[in-house]
Amino acid sequence: MAPRHPTVGETVRHWTTANFRQFQLARNPVVWLLSPLVGVATGVAAIGFRLAIGVFQWPWLGTMTENVTEAAGRQPWWVILIAPAVGGLLVGLMLKYLLAAGRAAAVPDVMEARINAGRGLGIRQGLWNALASSLSLGVGASAGREGPIVHLGASIAAATFSRLRLSDAARRTLLGCGVSGAVAASFNAPIAGVLFAQEVILGHFALGSFMPLVLAAVTATIVSQAWFGNVAAFVVPAYQITSYLQVPAFVLLGVMAAAVAIIFQLAMIVSDWVARHVEIPLVARPAIGGLLIGAIAIVFPQVLGVGYDATDAALKGQLSIAMMIALIAAKTAATSIAFASRFGGGVFSPALYLGAMTGGAFGLIAAAVFPGYGSGEGLYAILGMGAVAAAVLGAPISTTVMVFELTGGFALSLALLLTVSIGNGLSNAVLGRSFFQAQLESRGFALHEGPHRVVMKAICVADFMEPLGPEDDPALAEPERETSLKADDTLEAALRAFDAAGRDRLPVTAPDDRSRKVGWARQVRALGAFNRALIDESVEEHR
Repeated sequence: MAPRHPTVGETVRHWTTANFRQFQLARNPVVWLLSPLVGVATGVAAIGFRLAIGVFQWPWLGTMTENVTEAAGRQPWWVILIAPAVGGLLVGLMLKYLLAAGRAAAVPDVMEARINAGRGLGIRQGLWNALASSLSLGVGASAGREGPIVHLGASIAAATFSRLRLSDAARRTLLGCGVSGAVAASFNAPIAGVLFAQEVILGHFALGSFMPLVLAAVTATIVSQAWFGNVAAFVVPAYQITSYLQVPAFVLLGVMAAAVAIIFQLAMIVSDWVARHVEIPLVARPAIGGLLIGAIAIVFPQVLGVGYDATDAALKGQLSIAMMIALIAAKTAATSIAFASRFGGGVFSPALYLGAMTGGAFGLIAAAVFPGYGSGEGLYAILGMGAVAAAVLGAPISTTVMVFELTGGFALSLALLLTVSIGNGLSNAVLGRSFFQAQLESRGFALHEGPHRVVMKAICVADFMEPLGPEDDPALAEPERETSLKADDTLEAALRAFDAAGRDRLPVTAPDDRSRKVGWARQVRALGAFNRALIDESVEEHR
């Protein structure tokens, strides 16, 4: 009798059943249910964060709005000088007594937490960090609000799954949901929120993470719009590209934006390096930095805080060439001082600010040289805004979409894509990494070197060691101490130790007691853990 072949219906049923079983095993239904809840929570958090900035801003500027420049112009010069310093002293006290790391957290901390699937993020530290950052921005620190709110959103997401038995892939997706919702609610930009979470935090565009990220972004945006209304962050005229003969100008603007982004990043890196080598008490650092920022703001009050009002003025063509060039230098200096002195905040808003000033000044010069082909400096300000921000963040896709959503300038897609790609490409060619990646590299995580380097630092010896057997003596012999591993050593350190010792098995000691043996580490198990982690990483990125 001929073997019976399955019918089409049986084949389809078997196929769909297997897929749905895999869907359930990955705990995706739980992720789908939690993602809109994370979105609601991050939407509320974004509202609270923006209101907190206004509350801290009101006592010395008399306004809770983002019209900081106008409000600062009505204050005596000594208020502008002293207020950031007094606020900085309060921030310093928070850094010393309330924040475990002695610094405010931002996007790089979430990127680092993603490596460990959200472990290490606590909601209490997230709230203290948000308070310190809102105080920083409220007293005039030259920084952005996206970094703290991204960290808070990720902390909220981590709190939702901390007690659930989820896979690392599911935990990372929910972490991305917190980021997606935070960006979407903070900037009224749901599409950019999804893409930012995928491009910067998750590091991939897997379809499996798309729906949860969208659910979080949409619900967070609805919550935010219910409070602030459905309006773009910058209301600009309807600029148009008047001639394709402007394309060379767009290319040149991309080059100029890359130069500004490179100088900006180097200024922040160098100022941070200098600050680390100067012996100043932690409490006093933000106070001294606030005094310096206040001194700059006496002449250029446009550098205070997030700076959206000055950015908006550049987009509307309300600033002169000389003023915009001066503000590029002043904002670079003020932001570098703010980060070096450990004020809380992010780099996205300052990057938008610098890009708008660069593009606006470039547009005025281009209009003067080629009066028949200019489209107005406001158009170039939008393009510069996207190009500088993309180069600093290392996120050309999400930044491009975010600029569209912030300005409503979707008609400029051709020019924006061109300037963003050139600015990001040249900056990456010179620096080799984004500012976020440079910050992580200073902590020992070189994301730009590939997933294998990250995996080698994320896995500890405790993850693959074998416990002691009944015949093993827990006391470590003196000759073994030089060739032993600690339980908290990284996989990278373990592989180097195996190679240096020429052995395939090494004793493992307790992290706090090098004389007490707690297990054995085998080279073959270390390599097996490494291979499994790389496979899991690849599956997560393509599922």
